[in-house]
Amino acid sequence: MTPNSIATQTPNNMRSPTLDRMTPSEMRAGISLASIFALRMLGLFLILPIFAVFCQTLPGGDNLSLVGIALGAYGLTQALFQIAYGVASDHFGRKPVIVFGLIVFALGCLVAGLAADIWWMIAGRVLQGAGAISAAVTALAADLTREQHRTKVMAMIGVSIGLTFALSLVLAPLLYSVIGMGGIFALTGGLALGAIVLLLKVVPVAPPMVSRGIDVPFSAVLLDGQLARLNFGVLALHIMQTALWVVVPAALVHSGGLALAEHWKVYLPAVLASFVLMVPAIIIAERHGRFRLVFGGAILLLLLVQGGLYTYGAGLYAIGTWLLLFFVGFNILEAMQPSLISRIAPAQAKGTALGIYNTTQSLGLFFGGTLGGWLGKTYGTPAVHLFCALLALAWLVLVATMKAVPKRTGSSEN
Repeated sequence: MTPNSIATQTPNNMRSPTLDRMTPSEMRAGISLASIFALRMLGLFLILPIFAVFCQTLPGGDNLSLVGIALGAYGLTQALFQIAYGVASDHFGRKPVIVFGLIVFALGCLVAGLAADIWWMIAGRVLQGAGAISAAVTALAADLTREQHRTKVMAMIGVSIGLTFALSLVLAPLLYSVIGMGGIFALTGGLALGAIVLLLKVVPVAPPMVSRGIDVPFSAVLLDGQLARLNFGVLALHIMQTALWVVVPAALVHSGGLALAEHWKVYLPAVLASFVLMVPAIIIAERHGRFRLVFGGAILLLLLVQGGLYTYGAGLYAIGTWLLLFFVGFNILEAMQPSLISRIAPAQAKGTALGIYNTTQSLGLFFGGTLGGWLGKTYGTPAVHLFCALLALAWLVLVATMKAVPKRTGSSEN
């Protein structure tokens, strides 16, 4: 009898604590994979607070639509390659696919760092996105952890990304003043190569790949109603996230009266406080079986944030407050959704399902930048927030029609 089957048959109040404790291997997997995400994402996040302003110094960078495309182009090629990387990881193993993707990403950093105009910047961002490893990394995290700890590992990855984001907000203006945007892209590529070493030397060896048996049709994974709702959710979430970064930096400068180099004074407290506030929500969802309540509440919070920015988005303190609430909702959803995908998806198609999920996530990055830039240029900043509010409302309606959340090992959920 396996540990998982024991946990399934043992009542919650009689279960041995050791069964609910993460093993050293699971801890190492969670920490090392979170670190790989952090090393890769630090370089991407370093450009966010300064990218729109920097692009104005490039030929063609005075066009906000092109700047939005440059910001979101990374997401477009991520979307094109995530499914292929996920399927490849199901067949050839997770680690070889991740190594290949990190090398491609590093090459994209080189092109972007040497960009002489906005078009070369777009090309570099396109190549960066072709290193689409997110599906393979999250599938590897699922391979290396038991179901009852999977959300914890996904949350570890989410927290590492958030902490990296907070660090980048402080470092970006300082690094930009010392090494310039080209140096930041070079640093980004170096961090990606460092992540390869970490992957090969520290991440535990994955268990043997699941016997393929009868392949699950791609269409069955793509058209599954529960998975489709989650895929729409991550699309909406990242449209809102990227669109926010098209308009918020300028709003902090013009409405908040805060110089670019001081934006971290708003971002950093908001991000750090959001981690503290998200922990009780994750505990309530996972330990007390209130998944729907927490999940729907986080989406509702995003809806309120967009409405608040649309109505009361002027002024430094108002923007800072809405950003704090946005990060709380974003972090909760970013941690919960991949774990649920890995529960619902068939074992033989876990990489495929996560590939589709990360494809829609990447499309969100692309459309968020592109639509955010176009709406901001054509109709002004309030139109961006109104569009995102409608998107959150549609997501909330879809979540209301979801079926009961699949039970994880040793728990009952609503």
